[in-house]
Amino acid sequence: MCRMVAYLGEKEVALSSLVLKPEHSLLVQSYAPKEMTSGVVNADGFGTGWYVPAVDGEPAVYRSNASIWADRSFASIAPKVRSATVFAAVRSATPGLPVEESGVPPFSSGPYLFAHNGAIKNFRSTAMRPLRDALSDVSYSGLLGVTDSETIFALLLDRLRTLKARPGNVDALSKAIAETLRGVSAVCTELGVPAALNVGVMDGEAMVFARYSTLEPGNSLYFIEDGEAFPGAIVVASERLDGDSSWRQVPDRYLLVVNLEGVTMHPL
Repeated sequence: MCRMVAYLGEKEVALSSLVLKPEHSLLVQSYAPKEMTSGVVNADGFGTGWYVPAVDGEPAVYRSNASIWADRSFASIAPKVRSATVFAAVRSATPGLPVEESGVPPFSSGPYLFAHNGAIKNFRSTAMRPLRDALSDVSYSGLLGVTDSETIFALLLDRLRTLKARPGNVDALSKAIAETLRGVSAVCTELGVPAALNVGVMDGEAMVFARYSTLEPGNSLYFIEDGEAFPGAIVVASERLDGDSSWRQVPDRYLLVVNLEGVTMHPL
């Protein structure tokens, strides 16, 4: 399991305002999550990705296999780095998978950032082989670790290439996520393996999240538009960051599609 949060706004904000400062920030969720269905803490690493369009279209990424509360360097950097597009996560490693940086979200490739909140049960002895056998040579050669999350991202990248997706194309991004989840779900169902598959992908201009599980209900997922703490922005999070009454829960088996024009939801 993990906890994730993403920000897409009209103005830049400090990384700390999203990751460290809210009353129920990712920092707090790393040691005191409220809605995790598996695990107790998220101490197996953390990461933050952000975009700097003036430089290029690929995100900068800071990842560590240490707990977020132990990283003094990030605490120093976060208040001074600003972006209008941010994706961050804290990790609780799936049982049986190693605690190493290759397994820490968000994962990145080209313009994309990706995170997975959930787990495929007994991944290495069940779904790992058939899912990785389905990868293109390009995606397979890009794998660094052995996690279910990185495998799902590799499958998603194959779908995005097939669709010739470009940043900002929410239709292609949504279709790729939906097709990937259906494919992973089909393999897991055939094997009789439960899979919690909340995922999110961002391309610098848009983002798509899914609340999905082969055994409902799925893990929690919320969003807020133009909240008191985040005016002119849309924030998506595994758990609500504060007590603002405008937070809305994403229903089970739904896609949440976000760009600066607003938010739409579609059933999976």
